[in-house]
Amino acid sequence: MNESARFPSASPPHGGYFDDAATREELKKYEEQMQDPAFWNAPDRAKVIAQQVSEIRRELETWDVLEKESADLKELVSGMKPEEETEFRPEIEKQIAELEKKFSELEFLVLFSGRYDANNAIVTFHSGSGGTEAQDWTEMLFRMVTRFCEKKGWTVRMLNESKGQEAGLKSATIEVIGRHAYGYLRSEHGVHRLVRISPFDAAKARHTSFALIEVLPDIGDAADVKIDPSDLRIDTFLSGGHGGQGVQTTYSAVRIVHIPTGIMTTCQNERSQQQNRENAMKMLRAKLAAIEEEKHQKEMQGIRGEYHSAEWGNQARSYVLQPYRMVKDHRTKHKTSDTDGVLNGGIDEFIEAYLKWMKDPEAYLKSHAQEDDDEE
Repeated sequence: MNESARFPSASPPHGGYFDDAATREELKKYEEQMQDPAFWNAPDRAKVIAQQVSEIRRELETWDVLEKESADLKELVSGMKPEEETEFRPEIEKQIAELEKKFSELEFLVLFSGRYDANNAIVTFHSGSGGTEAQDWTEMLFRMVTRFCEKKGWTVRMLNESKGQEAGLKSATIEVIGRHAYGYLRSEHGVHRLVRISPFDAAKARHTSFALIEVLPDIGDAADVKIDPSDLRIDTFLSGGHGGQGVQTTYSAVRIVHIPTGIMTTCQNERSQQQNRENAMKMLRAKLAAIEEEKHQKEMQGIRGEYHSAEWGNQARSYVLQPYRMVKDHRTKHKTSDTDGVLNGGIDEFIEAYLKWMKDPEAYLKSHAQEDDDEE
């Protein structure tokens, strides 16, 4: 009996799932940029690339170790004598189970197949109607996402922030710097609904609040996104963001309006007007790229079947804290009663469910059939 028949999982697949060559080519490209004497002349950009290099190296090392351990185990099994099977089988099966566990933990990388999944992300939070209650909910979502990013070891930079008068956030925009940041966070794009006893209501009534999370890929200076300078209206104004007293007394904040589409982007959290302008342009390019991608997806609808739009009006997820505790994603139907864990950044299971659902929505929902919760 050969080893694959006795221990069919002894060699988890590698190249068929993970594009090793493309990843190594990407690493080589970044390493060549780092060897340029002028590399650190632009420290912000250099920091992003250095972080990408570190994460790619760690990713490749993880796959290399998994492949080596698989090969070693396969060699051990192939060299076994029949009389040794009974004695060593429990230990071999234990090692196989450990390899399968490691491989399953890398499944996220297998699911990242989108055009911009490896990119950094630009995440914007908008409060819905409801005043302080909705603004507090927006800040809760902001904390949920940023805590998830912190757990991943990613860098989070505030680009724009508008605080509520009493509490919470009217809106905020952050840049998330980390490998596959967009691939992970695109599951959070959409309207998020909260049902709870409002801490701002003296009558302790139950309230429903809404907030929008917009997730865009950071496409940098992508050549395929062309912007005619004559299509832009650029305004400067006094900044109300972070950065110290100097920010408040200079016209460092920048607002850019793309006249043909009406898209407006604002950045006010850097001291330099030039930096704010660059960040606002970065957000504009990301939004224009998202529009083009949306058009492309709709054009492909006839080929791929049903199209699942990520428009703002689509409700993504509900968080019920009263009269029971439940977080449910309305796209994947995935749910959990661990509301505290989710609101503290534990959104991994929702991200995984979303990525699997995106691969084949119909097949995923059939294989994960769940009873719908009663609507509150």
